[in-house]
Amino acid sequence: MSRQYQKETICIQSGWQPKNGEPRVLPVYQSTTFKYESSEQMGRLFDLEESGYFYSRLQNPTNDCVAAKICELEGGVAAMLTASGQAACYYAVFNICEAGDHVVLSSTVYGGTFNLITCTMKKMGIECTVVDPDAPEEELARAFQPNTRCVFAETIANPALVVLDIEKFAKAAHEHQVPLIVDNTFATPVNCNPFKWGADIVIHSTTKYMDGHAVSLGGCIVDSGNFDWNAYPDKFPGLCTPDESYHGITYTEKFGKAAYITKATTQLMRDLGSMQSPQNAFLLNIGLETLSLRMERHCYNAQKTAEYLEAHEKVAWVNYPGLKGNKYYERAQKYMPNGTCGVISFGLKGGREAAARLMDYLELAAIVTHVADARTSVLHPASHTHRQMNEEQLKEAGVAPDMIRFSVGIEHIDDIIADLEQALAKI
Repeated sequence: MSRQYQKETICIQSGWQPKNGEPRVLPVYQSTTFKYESSEQMGRLFDLEESGYFYSRLQNPTNDCVAAKICELEGGVAAMLTASGQAACYYAVFNICEAGDHVVLSSTVYGGTFNLITCTMKKMGIECTVVDPDAPEEELARAFQPNTRCVFAETIANPALVVLDIEKFAKAAHEHQVPLIVDNTFATPVNCNPFKWGADIVIHSTTKYMDGHAVSLGGCIVDSGNFDWNAYPDKFPGLCTPDESYHGITYTEKFGKAAYITKATTQLMRDLGSMQSPQNAFLLNIGLETLSLRMERHCYNAQKTAEYLEAHEKVAWVNYPGLKGNKYYERAQKYMPNGTCGVISFGLKGGREAAARLMDYLELAAIVTHVADARTSVLHPASHTHRQMNEEQLKEAGVAPDMIRFSVGIEHIDDIIADLEQALAKI
């Protein structure tokens, strides 16, 4: 593009740039493979001596256009799509960690991410120290070890809705010579750009707000290009020393600021294969076109719903960063002045039993595992997404036993509140 457009325009115009006579809308390159005229050229592609498409597990034109759009929204230098948000979490960490390494993890991250890093990756020899995201700087610093390779947190925690102090976490990570990886799924790049505040790598479950319609699984990793891997070659040998599986290529030397994403694409995707289908990328792109519009409505509806619940006599507590009395209100105003997300959480005076009954009485809001799409949905995290956690882990994750996660959709606000009202009347 000839100029830097606003995010609303990027959502629509970025990525696919058709030439004369080409389709105006991004096509689906539904092909596993691509034809070349000479064996020599194909060999250069496999040696990373030439760029191009040859097998969709590694790269696909549809996917790359969508990744480029998300990259521009986040202000990064390179991005890649994955088959799911969970795959994005795994690739983002595993790209720079191996057996014997260590991760500092925010305690309030999504339950699936928590389990991935603390349990599954532990079996791979990667250790983890869990920290309270609100811990003071001194306590946060004590979590680091000589073998720490990254810090992982969420801009808005799912479902605890803790707003991360990105600058504090970035400062701690950089003082210990490692990158900060941030999951920006709930805020989306429309409401928050973590790179602006010092984060180095951003990931998304594109399944959520970016797709927006609960039709396509996906994930994305975006690299800011700001972390100097070469300054710490002993910490990041995978990027700074020759990769024998590609004839001794050193990623930082050959690909510069694109080293991290190139390694994740050519090495991890090659070997592990969690690529996003071109059809899902096509659907994701359609969702991205209305992302800025939808986030504005999600945030408006969530604010009104939170205010309604806060005033209701049967509601014990409400957690939403847009409420002025919320613990994270000021921090949200700093990092996300245009809004946070459409997800709120609350508890009833009747406790856990009342929470379960309320969900059964709702008519418009559906009980689903999913969150952050156009339709209002509801979930009881302690029984569902976080059920693998014990009581102590639930407490660390900010998940109260009576917590109801309410994902406010883009329906008319009067209908959303009326649904809550009729359900609460039955409690």
